[in-house]
Amino acid sequence: MASVGSYLKKHTEALVKDVGIEAACDLTGKSKATLGRYYSDHDEHSDRFMPVDAVAALEEASSYPHVTSALAELKGISLSFDERRRNQEKSGGVSTDVIALSQRFAMLMAEYHQSIEDGVITINEAKRLLKETLALQQVLIDMKLHLEDEAG
Repeated sequence: MASVGSYLKKHTEALVKDVGIEAACDLTGKSKATLGRYYSDHDEHSDRFMPVDAVAALEEASSYPHVTSALAELKGISLSFDERRRNQEKSGGVSTDVIALSQRFAMLMAEYHQSIEDGVITINEAKRLLKETLALQQVLIDMKLHLEDEAG
C-alpha cells in the first residue's frame, strides 16, 4: 500500500501544480498547507489523501486528469483522453471522417518514419507516436458514431 500511496501523492502533486497552488486553494477551499499535506511524502502525512470532491474540482480546471488516470492505471484500466471540448459540435459525416482518417494515418506514418530513422524509438518519440495513435483512435470513434447515426 505504501507504493500505491506514494504513486497517488505524486499525481496529486502534479494535479495541484497543473492548476496552480493559489487557484487550487480557491477551487477546493483548502489552505496551501493542507494541499501540501495531501501530496507530502513525510511519514506523518502518509495516511492523508485529497478528498474526491477536491480532486474533481481540480481536474475540471486542469489540463489533464492526473489523479483519475493514476487510479485507472492502478486498476489496469486505460483511459482515452480527448483534448477537444465536450460541447464542440461534430460537423461533417462519414466522408469527412474518411478524409480525417487518412490524414491522421499519414501523420502517424510520418512520425513513425522519423522516429525509426536511427533504429531506436526514444521516449519522446514514443510519446509523439502515442499521441498520433490516440488522435487516430478518436477519428475512428467519431466515424463509428456517424455510422451508427446513419444506420438509425
